Amino acid sequence: MFKKKSSADSDTNFWISYADLMAGLLFIFILLIGAIVVKSMILKNSLDSTSDSLDTKINMLFMRDSEIQKLKKLLAERMKDLQNSEDALMITTDALKLKTDEIVNLNNILLAHNMKIDDFNDKIIIMQNLLDESKAKDSEQNKKLQDFESKVLILSNTLTNKEDTLKLKDEKLIDLLRILEEKETDYDKLVAKLKAQKAQIKSLTGIRIKVIAELKSALGKKVKIDPSSGSLQLDSSILFAKNEVILQESSKVALKKLYIEYMTALMSNRNIKDQIDRIVIEGHTDSDGGYLLNLNISQQRAFAVMSYLAGLEYTSRNNLKPLLEASGRSYTDRIMVNGREDKDASRRIAIKFTLKNDSAMNEIERILDYE
Repeated sequence: MFKKKSSADSDTNFWISYADLMAGLLFIFILLIGAIVVKSMILKNSLDSTSDSLDTKINMLFMRDSEIQKLKKLLAERMKDLQNSEDALMITTDALKLKTDEIVNLNNILLAHNMKIDDFNDKIIIMQNLLDESKAKDSEQNKKLQDFESKVLILSNTLTNKEDTLKLKDEKLIDLLRILEEKETDYDKLVAKLKAQKAQIKSLTGIRIKVIAELKSALGKKVKIDPSSGSLQLDSSILFAKNEVILQESSKVALKKLYIEYMTALMSNRNIKDQIDRIVIEGHTDSDGGYLLNLNISQQRAFAVMSYLAGLEYTSRNNLKPLLEASGRSYTDRIMVNGREDKDASRRIAIKFTLKNDSAMNEIERILDYE
């Protein structure tokens, strides 16, 4: 993991090579000086030996002085050369000593420099480690950034697809709004038409209200008229004895009078007369006793009243017999007062009219008034 720079390695290797070279040269100079010293000593010894030998030979052979002088002169020259060689060797030795000192100084400088280089290299290694850590962190950050960019790209593509989908939906919505506007226009026209038809039907269904109003106006307070249905309400206790179904003779005069007044009020108006469909005589009882028993009593009483009214000359003269109808209701339509049954009021005979298409009109009116 730890690496040094190549330039630092090159500088270190150069100085090491230079030191090795200088040490080699020093060693060679030392060897050379040693060789020269040894050679000088050998030569000196040889010259000494030669000088002794010459002296001996001179003494022995009685060489001539000139030759001896020449030999001495030669020896002196040799000695001089030897001295010069020794001086040169001393100089060379001093120079080598100086060079050695320089080499030592250079080595010290080189060591100090190498120490600085090593310290610098340590710092470089620390920096390299920090750089590697930074690179690792940068690599991790780059990876995270790439992952984030990938997610952003995916989200961007998804958003683009959603925008395309929304654009398509907006176009469809615009088309739907346009169709809705057209439908609303048609709906408004239909509503207007329905309102007109409703008003027309209301006018038709209002006939019952008109009839009830005519009855109240014609009969005043003489006759008990039901305000909701417009029926003539007769007390059963006046018409029939208790638990009897035969019409009492004493009640027939009053019944005939009320019937004629009621029907005259209905038939005197041509518009109303043409709308009459049925004249229904309904028998009602209280809740005492069973339903079937009361149904039988109510039916027989209603039939008895209808039979009497059908036999009247007024009925025949106005051709009302085909309109008459008897119906027993038992106690299905009791009269309730404050949540309690009014049994006296429940026992009654009701003479009521029905209009043509009355049931259909009632249903239409209920639908039109429904919210």
